[in-house]
Amino acid sequence: MHADGESMETVAVHGGERRPGPEGSAVYPIYQGTVYSVAPGTGYHDIPYIRLNSTPSQRYLHDKLAALEGAEAAVATASGMAAVTTALLSVLRAGDHLLASDCLYGGTHDFLTHHAGDLGWRCTFVDVHRPEAWAAARTPQTKAFLVETITNPLMRVGRLREIADFARREGLVSVIDNTFASPVNFRPLAAGFDLCFHSGTKYLGGHSDLVAGAVMGSAELIDRVRRTLNHYGGSLDPHAGFLLARGIKTLALRVRAHNANAMALAGFLAAHREVAAVNYPGLASHPDHAYAAGLLSGFGGMLSLRLRGGAAAAQALLDAVRLPLVAPSLGGVETLITRPATTSHAGMRPEDRERLGITADLIRVSCGIEGAKDLITDFDQALAKI
Repeated sequence: MHADGESMETVAVHGGERRPGPEGSAVYPIYQGTVYSVAPGTGYHDIPYIRLNSTPSQRYLHDKLAALEGAEAAVATASGMAAVTTALLSVLRAGDHLLASDCLYGGTHDFLTHHAGDLGWRCTFVDVHRPEAWAAARTPQTKAFLVETITNPLMRVGRLREIADFARREGLVSVIDNTFASPVNFRPLAAGFDLCFHSGTKYLGGHSDLVAGAVMGSAELIDRVRRTLNHYGGSLDPHAGFLLARGIKTLALRVRAHNANAMALAGFLAAHREVAAVNYPGLASHPDHAYAAGLLSGFGGMLSLRLRGGAAAAQALLDAVRLPLVAPSLGGVETLITRPATTSHAGMRPEDRERLGITADLIRVSCGIEGAKDLITDFDQALAKI
């Protein structure tokens, strides 16, 4: 339940909706038009125009996204990378310093290591489990702290409440990627974070048929993000926005199924003789389990594992499974399996991957909403072939 007493199931369906919609429609339509009449005195950023993120379709979607995270405002972007880069471009200037988790999605890590310097930023990667490391890395130029709710691909859960408190105490803007958890399992803004973003391509859309991003936060911060987005041009197409809003309506139901399947599969794998390690915060053996259990409403649909046979065995497993599609990305209704060292984190230097534990034999699984018994049966037969 949320502060207003409504369950996430209800918020996902009714949050941000127009009742009734145009012409009495129960489903908000797609406004494809780029040209709208403009009232005298309208400011540039309020002109109804797709690139300015201000058309009826976009305003509707923004209200729905804000409701999901309990935010004052939200803005949709053309991708998850557009969400994180625009958020950072909105709060950092040349000469500023950023603290960031030392285990980030590969695209985010690559952006910081390849482009932050070009923008005049400095970035220090820190261990999100060690508050003393944050204090030691903080400088007078530090302006923001970037983390993930559940890290990709090792499923670690940092000291998130402490990070939000640290950032507020030190006058930093706290920014968190909530893609892996989704608002069903965690609401960062309620925990004290300033800006929350998602790759809407994943759980929010949920059906592997769109690319989108979203940033949520206070009205003041989101206004800054939207104005930055307006100038950089990473706006979301109305058709993709329609699919995203439609997907959101079943978010809570889907994520509960993802959670249950990942928990069941993780338990099975952890007990299998061919499996050397399973990374899933729902397991009591996970180093962050106790903290995550007190923070999250669910442990998510993502897990990773290593086999005793190393990289060759890992590839053999990918070759032997029948239900999971061997593919990157995540959060769809179908189970996906991949080796992050060759896909999501391929852009990282090999020594950085090794240091973080993203080894060549690491396998990441995005559990879909198939029957849990069917997934376990399939992994069982695949492991028997190794």
